[in-house]
Amino acid sequence: MQFTRRQFIAVTTLAAGFALAVHPISAQVITTDAKGLVAGEVKIPASDGEIPAYRAMPATGSNFPVVLVVQEIFGVHEHLQDICRRFAKMGYLAIAPELYARQGDVSKLTDIQEIITKVVSKVPDAQVMSDLDATVAWAAKSSKGNADKLGITGFCWGGRVVWLYAAHNPNLKAGVAWYGRLVSESSPLTPQHPIDIADELKAPVLGLYGGSDNGIPNETVEKMRQALKAAESPSEIVLYPDTPHGFFADYRPSYRKEEAEDGWKRLQAWFKQHGVA
Repeated sequence: MQFTRRQFIAVTTLAAGFALAVHPISAQVITTDAKGLVAGEVKIPASDGEIPAYRAMPATGSNFPVVLVVQEIFGVHEHLQDICRRFAKMGYLAIAPELYARQGDVSKLTDIQEIITKVVSKVPDAQVMSDLDATVAWAAKSSKGNADKLGITGFCWGGRVVWLYAAHNPNLKAGVAWYGRLVSESSPLTPQHPIDIADELKAPVLGLYGGSDNGIPNETVEKMRQALKAAESPSEIVLYPDTPHGFFADYRPSYRKEEAEDGWKRLQAWFKQHGVA
């Protein structure tokens, strides 16, 4: 699909702290320091300008496995940046590009529906795939990354993107999708959804979903499982019983410590199993 890019980048720098829409921040929020890391904002060259991204990697060494970290609807705010630092502490080069950079700054919006209507609904999948490709190229060329060991993980909006990117990039080794929507209506900007490309995945995806997710019905998770089985895909889906949407988001009331920690262990094992680590 062809898409028309704007002639400017609307967001030129990352948000500081947490997006306004997620306040107040939970007391159980996890904070990872940058000791022993190189961590902070970088600029990713795209065909129509530079998009901001958050990059974290060990301060010493090189040839690091690369993990793309794909944002929730709230953009690359403090939670996504912290996840990058967690990966860096394990020896990865983790990078989270601001994929709404052309459409607007969601960090200053306080209403979730407004975020979706004004910004998220206007982001083309083709733009997202292109920007992720540009991020991988930058990580390999400019930031000591080993693109032969490439993984991707994403949350909510970014969880859906993980499935799409696994069908898009033949060089991807593995993906982990956290509660990304699997089934939806097609539109010019979002022509396909994970259920539509289950037989086109070029890398195995581990899907982590909540059994009490109001936005992702269990029957759609089961449909995806059946589609993956029919495609003889090595991808897997874990459905945590009685678990809500956003269970990894430690800064929100939806956080479920046990399921989040289990999912994080599964992510690490999945990446190691499939050649990302």
